[in-house]
Amino acid sequence: MNEGDCNVVLEVLTRATSQDPSVLKPAEQQLKQWETQPGFHSVLQTIIQNHSVSVNVRWLAVLFFKNGIDRYWRKTAHNAISDAEKERIRVKLVARFDEPITPIATQLAVLIGKIARMDCPRIWPELVPILLEAVKQPDPLTQQRALLTLHHVTKTLASKRLATDRKLFRELTGNIFGFVLSLWNTHTERFFQAASSQDQAAMGMSLELSTLALKVLRKQMVFGMSEPQKSQDAMMLLQLVFQRVRPFLEVRASLPASHSLREKLEKMAILHTKVLIDSQESFPLAYVDFITSSLEFCVPCVFSDDNRHLLFERFTVQSMNLIKAVVKCENYKVRAGPDEEPSPISVKAEKAKTTFFTDEVLQEICQRLIMHYFPLRQDDLQLWESDPEGFVADEGGESWKFTLRPCTEALFLALFHAYKRVFTPVLIEMVQKVQDASDTENMQLLLQKEAVYNAIGQAAFELFDDVDFDQWFSTHLLKELQNMHPRYKVIRRRVIWLIGQWIGVKLSPSLHPTFYQAVQPLLATEEDMVVRISAAQALKLAVDDFEFKSDVFLPFLESIFSLLFNLLQQVSECDTKMNVLHVMSYIIERMEAKIRPFSTSLAQYLPLLWEDSAEHNMLRCVILSTSVHLIQGLGSYSVNLYSFLIPVIKFSTDVSQPPHVYLMEDGVDLWFATLENAPVMTPELLQLFPNMPEVLEIATENLRTCLLIISSYVVLGKEQFMQMYGQQVATSLTSMLTDLRTEGIVLVLKTIETIFKVFPVEGPRLFESYLPTVFDQVVNKDNYPVLMTMYLSLLSRIIIRDQQYFFQLLDIVAKEYNSTAEEVLTALIQTWVDRTDQLTQAERRKLTGLAFASLLTSNSPVVTERLPDMMYVVVEVLHDVCREENDQQVDYLVMSDESEEEDQEDEYETLHEKRQRRLSKQDPVHNTSFPDYVKFQLAKCERLHGPAAFQQIMDSVDVEVRQQLQGFIS
Repeated sequence: MNEGDCNVVLEVLTRATSQDPSVLKPAEQQLKQWETQPGFHSVLQTIIQNHSVSVNVRWLAVLFFKNGIDRYWRKTAHNAISDAEKERIRVKLVARFDEPITPIATQLAVLIGKIARMDCPRIWPELVPILLEAVKQPDPLTQQRALLTLHHVTKTLASKRLATDRKLFRELTGNIFGFVLSLWNTHTERFFQAASSQDQAAMGMSLELSTLALKVLRKQMVFGMSEPQKSQDAMMLLQLVFQRVRPFLEVRASLPASHSLREKLEKMAILHTKVLIDSQESFPLAYVDFITSSLEFCVPCVFSDDNRHLLFERFTVQSMNLIKAVVKCENYKVRAGPDEEPSPISVKAEKAKTTFFTDEVLQEICQRLIMHYFPLRQDDLQLWESDPEGFVADEGGESWKFTLRPCTEALFLALFHAYKRVFTPVLIEMVQKVQDASDTENMQLLLQKEAVYNAIGQAAFELFDDVDFDQWFSTHLLKELQNMHPRYKVIRRRVIWLIGQWIGVKLSPSLHPTFYQAVQPLLATEEDMVVRISAAQALKLAVDDFEFKSDVFLPFLESIFSLLFNLLQQVSECDTKMNVLHVMSYIIERMEAKIRPFSTSLAQYLPLLWEDSAEHNMLRCVILSTSVHLIQGLGSYSVNLYSFLIPVIKFSTDVSQPPHVYLMEDGVDLWFATLENAPVMTPELLQLFPNMPEVLEIATENLRTCLLIISSYVVLGKEQFMQMYGQQVATSLTSMLTDLRTEGIVLVLKTIETIFKVFPVEGPRLFESYLPTVFDQVVNKDNYPVLMTMYLSLLSRIIIRDQQYFFQLLDIVAKEYNSTAEEVLTALIQTWVDRTDQLTQAERRKLTGLAFASLLTSNSPVVTERLPDMMYVVVEVLHDVCREENDQQVDYLVMSDESEEEDQEDEYETLHEKRQRRLSKQDPVHNTSFPDYVKFQLAKCERLHGPAAFQQIMDSVDVEVRQQLQGFIS
């Protein structure tokens, strides 16, 4: 495609801007087909730079152009743009800076930044010099477009993180920082001159250029300097920021509220604070000289009535964040050991803070924070009434960076922690002043009281030693909760929140029942919705407390559960439902089996909630996790929930359902919990298993749980399950072993071992295709001990339960290696004996001992030949697993025959754990006395070979080994 094709492309672009789908769709498809044609992007560039073309067409062209640069600019890209075309594009992009349409100009600037990220400065070294030259042009439009482009280029280059790229960016910064600083200075001075003469047009242009220049300086300061304190220009920038920010605020305050420049001036003021906050965060040591300037500017701004007219909310937030950054900075705290001098920088910083933060200043800040910034505002109260669930929504995260209330609370806590000595008496005095205020006609007084209670709740950990909370709770706060006047709801809500903050800090366990009693009326349907939700959140903190006792909570369980259930039905927002469900989930988890009598209502409601939450996958995740806790509490009674559980598990773990990306993890957990607590295998549970092979294919985080599910099916379903899915299980597990790391392989091998335990004869035959690999891993590979342990355990189980099949496998392996069975067995036993020391668990060592003892009766010449080594291992294992009782050697791994009734007694043991324990009792490791088995096998060996031959075989064993063996079996 060449320049001559411009008209063709222009026509298709024009059709692609049509509102008629029948015209638009074919045009879009044609443009996509052209994307990979050489010269197409050059044609688009020509159309973009033709200002006579319709703006809509040029806008579409620039979007296609930008997307093409994203996809095809890199050399490694499929259908990459040729170097020659790239060079033409780069030259034309910076040939002129006269784009009249601002959105298109912005897109072009972003596009140049993207290319600069890949090509500048190595392939495109002339870019920055061209931009700097354009910035100097007298034409205002050219200046603005070039500076806009420089901003986006700087932004993208600053985002690169490789060491070489950062070094290049530092070099660029060193070369142009002074020039950009001068440029910013010039345009800022012009703005203030224009402001003094009220020249609106000049103000707008100078402000825009000044803003762009400062954005460039901010990125270069933070990412282009390693030691800004050594740069005169960098220090000059910070000094000028402090000097200039107030004049900008004053100009903004002088303009009418509807003036178009007010918003731009607000952004400019915020940009000034961003420069300061970024500099302090990135270079705290270099910023020490500006601590005093920061505090002298921000504190009067935020905490003085004289400056109230200059402020707007986002600037207040930024100022508070700067104060907090200075107060909390670890580099500004004097720390020194007994024999070392403190850092001069930290001493200087501490002195600056101490000089500024006198007791009087701190007392004033404390009072103003609480009395001016903490009280609910009129718009808060309106939100309370119009959208109660929105009012209590937890902002969380990093909302303190952008939102006034979280920012105020974060600053209060930082100052309280740093200046507890001054803040504590001020706050306690404020509490004493307001706590008796209950005049519901004086809303202002109630809001002040609510603010003070907020403060004492925020500072709960700091006030541990200064407040007798038990007494305050008993004598005062409980009475506050009983005042049911409609206006007093702001206090009821704050008091229950306050108790929630303190309950894990300093509320005696003896008072917990009183709290449970007090919280119930606040959850009732007739109470205000905000109070109800706040009460539920406080209850969650109480239930999650370390001192929580389920027996103490039990008398209140039915009532509170019913109240929470009603609340869950009555709230409408997804987030609120999740929060209330979280509270119920906590209760279910902490109450365990005691929840059983009260589970019916939740079991009825969960299906309805599941259906209602079809569009809210995160709420469905909470429903799944709540169901896990519910099943764990219900135990075998969970079968009553199968009508809900089975379809939900099936849907959540079906990889063909798009929501599975959200639901899979919790769905797999629910699946396992359901199987763990199932009393018997059912057709419904079996119907779930077809989901498992595909789940296993994508299982990464869930692999362990998926394998536990398979083991649960094997132990619970036994023949019924294995007849239906045995081959599928074997195929899935075997195919997985080639792609996993060591930890994953061990998990899979443990699952295979479970199958061998339940099906000692049939199990190994299912995995016959994999067993030669086990032989190979043992004989020829130097595996991790934990892997070797698992391979040897599988072979041991085959030998112990089906020796004939073991020798058949030897023949199969021998044919694969063009060897004989005797040679394979010789190599296997030699390696096995050498690796026995890697078996660290007594159970695993006993398996080997049982296998070796079992081979004594095999009549194999290899066993006879290797008998000395094998008997050495057998005696070592006897030492490991035996202890002397009543002058006899007793195998301590043998489990005693406990009755089934005793099995039922442990209410904390799941049915799956009981089944596992019963399975263990059937395991040779736990039901066979090793000394007795060795004695039996030796006697059998003697009968097999005859006394004379047997004695000759035993004579080959070391004398000391024979003597010790005799001590165990006599």
